[in-house]
Amino acid sequence: MQKAFKIILGTLFGLVVLIAGLGFLARYRSQVALKKTYPVAVRPVVIPTSAAALRQGRHIAETRGCNHCHGEDYAGGKVVEDGAMGRLYGSNLTKGKGSSTSAFTDEDWVRAIRHGVGKDGHGLFVMPAVEYSHFSDEDLGAVIAYMKSVPPVDRERVATAYGPISQILLALSPEKLIAAAVIDHANLAPASITKAATAEYGRYVAASCMGCHGPNFSGGKIAIGPPDWPMAANLTPHPEGHLAKWTEQDFITAMRTAKRPDGTTLNPVMPIAFGGMDDIELKALWVFFKTLPPAVQGVR
Repeated sequence: MQKAFKIILGTLFGLVVLIAGLGFLARYRSQVALKKTYPVAVRPVVIPTSAAALRQGRHIAETRGCNHCHGEDYAGGKVVEDGAMGRLYGSNLTKGKGSSTSAFTDEDWVRAIRHGVGKDGHGLFVMPAVEYSHFSDEDLGAVIAYMKSVPPVDRERVATAYGPISQILLALSPEKLIAAAVIDHANLAPASITKAATAEYGRYVAASCMGCHGPNFSGGKIAIGPPDWPMAANLTPHPEGHLAKWTEQDFITAMRTAKRPDGTTLNPVMPIAFGGMDDIELKALWVFFKTLPPAVQGVR
């Protein structure tokens, strides 16, 4: 009996040591990922000054998820506060007290939005730059022009805390949380594109959906979210998905009202701001999604 107790006690001690060691390794490797720098040769972008460009910049910022992380006033908002993922609040993009951009040059804005790299060269944590790297120079310039024009708001950023899941992801797959780790920085030169209700333009707009719905838009587990987040919807025309059963108007209504044709509400993880896209953008998305190869949800 005593021998068996010693074996059990030794096993438990070994497990504690193993778990502690893995935790230390995850913390160490996550810090390595966060401290890595990304030298980027920023290609200049013309920053427009016209009222039309500012309106376009505001429209893009409001309908591509900027408010979802940085708040309605762009001075920072809660992204996630969860025991598993940790605590993350968006930074203050205004020129007020606590600003993370007050010393930004135009190149710094391009580096952050298109490359996901901060002024200090570090990759920005959970900045969806993979999606924004597809912005044309015209659209990127308009966004930067608008962001530079927003009223200053004084708000210090809530300190980031990395939970165990975030640390494990950073240690094993940093590209899931740091876009700079996967972007091909040397070859970013998105072409200008004509705004029209076409699959080509829909593909351009849909780049903003990839962060949750995946590169083939089949949905599934959202890597950057807490474990209890629901799976992202399948946007391909797979028979088991919604889009195979919806009409174009069903899709547009769901985007605008956050309600499916059967009256059920879309999960709040889906940014309601995307419903602010205009008719051309939403029609283009529909046309593009219908051209995708059908895929099982979550098979990316």
